[in-house]
Amino acid sequence: MSDIVTEFNEYRQRMNDKILADNNKVIKRIFNLDTNAFAEGALDVKTKELLGLVASMVLRCDDCVKYHLETCYKEGIPKAQVVETLSIANLIGGTIVIPHLRKAYEFWDALEANN
Repeated sequence: MSDIVTEFNEYRQRMNDKILADNNKVIKRIFNLDTNAFAEGALDVKTKELLGLVASMVLRCDDCVKYHLETCYKEGIPKAQVVETLSIANLIGGTIVIPHLRKAYEFWDALEANN
């Protein structure tokens, strides 16, 4: 697995474990709400992940972008759909989102390199 993908996933897991170990009810509920929000419902998981990707890009959260990109990849969303989604994010977010677009492309390339 690509170093940037492995490093991201290991860091995310380690820190999530540490955060959840404090047993804070509010934080646990936020994590649970996030998990449930992206579950299959009236919208399918793929659509929700693409929506999450747009929101993450516009909010300029690189960790969130990586998470949604990896989930999109695992869900089998084609690169063309991801790129179109990223283009909507850039349209809505403006040119300030372009540095995050670069990082998104780099991470997607790393995901593809794993196969």
